[in-house]
Amino acid sequence: MNHDEHNTLPPQARKGRGALSNRTGRFESATKEAFDDGWGGLDELPARVPTTLGVDTAKTVITYNQSPDVPFDRSINPYRGCEHGCAYCFARPSHAYLGLSPGLDFETRLFYKPDAPERLREELGARRYRAAPIALGINTDAYQPVERRLGLTRRILEVLQETRHPVSIVTKSALIERDLDILAEMAADGLAQVAISITTLKADLARRLEPRAAAPHRRLQTVERLAAAGIPVLVLVAPLIPMLNDEELEKILSESRKAGAVDAGYVLLRLPLELRELFGEWLYTHEPLKAERVLYRIFEVRGGKAYDSTFGTRMTGTGEYAGLLGRRFRLAYKRLAFPGSPGFDSDRFRPPLPGGQTDLFR
Repeated sequence: MNHDEHNTLPPQARKGRGALSNRTGRFESATKEAFDDGWGGLDELPARVPTTLGVDTAKTVITYNQSPDVPFDRSINPYRGCEHGCAYCFARPSHAYLGLSPGLDFETRLFYKPDAPERLREELGARRYRAAPIALGINTDAYQPVERRLGLTRRILEVLQETRHPVSIVTKSALIERDLDILAEMAADGLAQVAISITTLKADLARRLEPRAAAPHRRLQTVERLAAAGIPVLVLVAPLIPMLNDEELEKILSESRKAGAVDAGYVLLRLPLELRELFGEWLYTHEPLKAERVLYRIFEVRGGKAYDSTFGTRMTGTGEYAGLLGRRFRLAYKRLAFPGSPGFDSDRFRPPLPGGQTDLFR
C-alpha cells in the first residue's frame, strides 16, 4: 500500500464514514485513481460526503436462498447500501451491481424500495406461498439512519403483523426500539425474534470501525429493552476480527447475557471481492501497527486467501486459530447458560386478501 510510488494520494478518512476511498467496482471498464499533480493534489471526493437517496424499482421484495450457513431461506432488504458505514461490511461488493463503488458510494448513495410493503402483500397473497420465517435486513440494516425518516421497515412489519407472518431481524441500531409495540405483540405469539450485532465494547474502536451505528453501550441497552418487552434476543458477535476484537468475545457474550439475550452466535470476518482492499486501507490507516498481523490471521483462517466462500466454513473459517475461536465460543456459551432461541409459529399465517384485508379462513 505504498502511495508514493505512483504519486497517488493516500486514503483519506472522512468524519462519519467508514470507507477511505471510492474504489471502482469490479464490473467497470475503467478505473479511477486520485493523483497528486504537484499543486496540492485533488481528492476524488470532498472531505464531507453527503448522503443521497434513490429509488430501487425491484419487482419483488422477497429474496430466496438455499445456503446451509444461515437459518432462513428467505429475506427482505428494504434498502441497498447502508449509511452505518461499517468498514468490514460483507455487503459492500453488492453495490458494484449498480455501477457504483463498494467504497464511499455504498454508504452515501443509498436506494430504497418505496412500494416494498405493497409488493410484500402481493407475494404473501400468492396461492402457492407457504409461510416460513422471513429475515428482515440481512444484507443491509433495515434500521439504518434513513429509516427514521422513511419508516419503510415499520410499514413492512405492519404487513407481517397483519398477516401473522414470522420474522427475524438483525440490526445494530437502537432505532428498532421504535417498533417495540409491533414486535412485542408478534413475539407473544411466537412470530418475532431480534438479533443485535455487537462488534466491540470499545467506544473508540466502534466509532472508527462502524461510524454511524449505535454505540456499544447503546446496543446493550437495546438488548435489555427488547428482552424486557418479551422479545427473544440473540446477540451476534460479528464480525470477529483476528488481533483486533477477538479478545472481547467472552466479555461481549457475558454483557449480552446480563442484558437479557437468550441466544448468541459469532461470525468471523469475511473479505469478499473489493472488500479485501477496502478493509486493508482501513487497517493501514486506523491500525497501522496491527495491520500486518490482522491480515496474516485472516489469510490463515481462509486457507491462504482473503475469503473462502465454501459452505459450512465461510462463517467460521478453518485451521487451528479458527478452531480455537469456536472452542472459546462454545465454552462461554455453556458457562453463561444461554437457554437458546424459541422456535417460530408459522401456522398462524393468514394470507392477505385484495384490498388490504386478511383471509381468516384460508
